[in-house]
Amino acid sequence: MTNRPIILGIVGDSAAGKTTLTRGLAQVLGEDDVTVICTDDYHRYDRTQRAELGISALHPDCNYMDIIEQHLILLRSGQPILKPIYNHSTGMFDPPEYIKPNKFVIVEGLLGYSTRGARDEYDVKVFLAPPESVRTQWKVKRDTMKRGYSKEQVLEQLQKREADSEAFIRPQRKWADIVVSFYPSESESEQNDLLLNVRLVLRPTIPHPELDKILAPGEEHSPSAVRLDLDRDMGKPVDVLEIDGHATGEQVRDMERMLCNEVPYLGKFCSLGGNTNLGQVVGTTGEILQSYPLAMTQLLVAYHMLKAANMYQVVPTAE
Repeated sequence: MTNRPIILGIVGDSAAGKTTLTRGLAQVLGEDDVTVICTDDYHRYDRTQRAELGISALHPDCNYMDIIEQHLILLRSGQPILKPIYNHSTGMFDPPEYIKPNKFVIVEGLLGYSTRGARDEYDVKVFLAPPESVRTQWKVKRDTMKRGYSKEQVLEQLQKREADSEAFIRPQRKWADIVVSFYPSESESEQNDLLLNVRLVLRPTIPHPELDKILAPGEEHSPSAVRLDLDRDMGKPVDVLEIDGHATGEQVRDMERMLCNEVPYLGKFCSLGGNTNLGQVVGTTGEILQSYPLAMTQLLVAYHMLKAANMYQVVPTAE
């Protein structure tokens, strides 16, 4: 069908960075054009029931996987859904919400690729796979600051969930078109989220842009900050784009210009001065910070969503 919503999947373990990437993409694409669905809302049991049953939210049996599939099919065909809402603060369910899909639908969560029926509904599939040490730090920081847990409670929860992470979350990596791994530089004595490197595994399941065009060294930035290599992932050949935390704003603009030139209909999302929303994150005290590896990751994912939109939607051209 034509003129249908474009569906992006963002899957990863708890505190892997799904919401950060989702929010950034919504800013780039235009929040009025994006519908965000979190599959946490499809938990079968509330927090008290999970504790009584001894089951974690990471287990497929703890989630309405069939309803997720049904809702993805409806959203892909442009139809509304009545979406459940899980409240992370209370651990219970709030009243459901009537949702209409916009031009773009981002579906983020733990188990988005765990069934073939769900996988078939995505146009682009991203999996977030930070090192476990980094994810642990992010989860402790998030759950203590935003969800009222103590550090000891968070670490205990991670330990209890490890078997389900290994059995159900990490295997979904094999279904992704792009695997995103943020990791600290070995030269950094203290972790700084703004200086994290990123490793992007680009599988040939979708056609990627000719990224070698942005690798030529320029006068204002180091040629080693962005690298494209061939490698193998889960036994299969892939391209790997490595971006250092010390990449520059000029390299982000180079990538943006390259993508805009390669696909003309991206023009309305591009500007001569670059998109200032790219790579923005909110610091612990509420300040707006900017990560250039995150910006380039957002650009690449947005490129694939807009390219899919050109196939299935009437995309207006820049004036």
